[in-house]
Amino acid sequence: MVLLCDGRFVCGCADPYGKRVLGDARAGVSAVWTGDTASALRRDLNTGGSKFCGDCPLKLPLKGDQALSPPRRDPAVAPLPSRLYIECTAACNISCNQACCAPETGITRTRKAGMLDFDLFTRVVDEAAPSLVRIDFFNYGEAFLHKRAIEMCEYVKSRYPHVYLYTSTNGLAFTEDQARRLARSGIDEVTFSIDGASPERYARYRQRGDFAKAIRNLSALVDEKHGKGLDVPFVNWRYILVTHNDSDDELQRAKTLAGGIGVDRLCWEITDHPEDMFSRRFVPGTPDYDAIRHEIWDANNLGNAIPGAMPRARIELERPWLDGLLNRPLRANRGDALEIATRVTNLSTRPFPAQATYGRRLVRLGAQLCAGDGTLVNRDYERAWLPSALLPGATARVPLTITAPSEPGQYTLKFDLVSEGIDWFEACGSPTTSAPLVVR
Repeated sequence: MVLLCDGRFVCGCADPYGKRVLGDARAGVSAVWTGDTASALRRDLNTGGSKFCGDCPLKLPLKGDQALSPPRRDPAVAPLPSRLYIECTAACNISCNQACCAPETGITRTRKAGMLDFDLFTRVVDEAAPSLVRIDFFNYGEAFLHKRAIEMCEYVKSRYPHVYLYTSTNGLAFTEDQARRLARSGIDEVTFSIDGASPERYARYRQRGDFAKAIRNLSALVDEKHGKGLDVPFVNWRYILVTHNDSDDELQRAKTLAGGIGVDRLCWEITDHPEDMFSRRFVPGTPDYDAIRHEIWDANNLGNAIPGAMPRARIELERPWLDGLLNRPLRANRGDALEIATRVTNLSTRPFPAQATYGRRLVRLGAQLCAGDGTLVNRDYERAWLPSALLPGATARVPLTITAPSEPGQYTLKFDLVSEGIDWFEACGSPTTSAPLVVR
């Protein structure tokens, strides 16, 4: 669910003008989440579709053999959601060219209040937090125009540290001191949207924006994190590619600047709007797009345009019992434990964290169970911890114990590293290692 700044809940983040209202937060989160409107929506979706969704771009109707059979007419639902977007305000301090949330669209007139009431915010968080896995602290508008936005972040993380707190900002609504305070708030992840590596190119899309200020605040936040030795926040620089900022020179400047500041991740955003401005150079299917496909924001959750920062690893199996017969499969009786010794080498320029104060982004070795033909059976079959943080260029011996499947037959084990809660390394092009397994 998405909490709008006027206290209404809407269904999904693709509703800038509040047309699909589920209910009012003042009635209680659970009352709305399990109420008549949300229940009818679930029922309709599970039996073929819903008029409530209208033209929602997140809707993908089922077709042909995808249709549910038999339809689940009474879907079970938890009493509270596991994920919540919180919109502090729909107002913005800049005007992104032809964006649906630009002030000129009148988006603020679709809200019944300009800023989210702090007491209502705490009531919603207090009720929903026991079931929440994640809060996205943004929606439409610039969240940090709210004078208590950083205090809201501190409230969530001080009282409910299990909730993964993420925000996205243009970086212009706070001072450098406030950026440093945000770094200390405990927030897990912060994205700065800065579309260009020079003032003139940046301002053509981020109209009325201040490139120098955005970079200063980004730098202050990163400096505070590193200076205080903090594990979080993970800091992204997201860069929308448009016709005036997609040259090799501009992209290289962004890479150099991001690396110098010390951000964790730089990614490119591909869009199909504005119609007269979106990048034609990086249209999907073009050679230029293919060259950066692992660095694109929506392609995977680990891709990184900073040279050397993309996670890459080499995984080798130590199989001394094979006596040089490299094609001989691993063998085990069904249900037996089988220990496999591996060597993992970090091929990137960033360390792979093995311990931290947080759970996400810790790197582990994973064994995925596949059928003999490679078809995935269980992606989360087994895991093994790295013995310690794996530094760039370093190699570690990582033993991994699997339990052989209960059904005899021919299988394949695929080994890959996983950044827990984020993505598998394979998603951004890192090589995997496979071995046949015969279960007797």
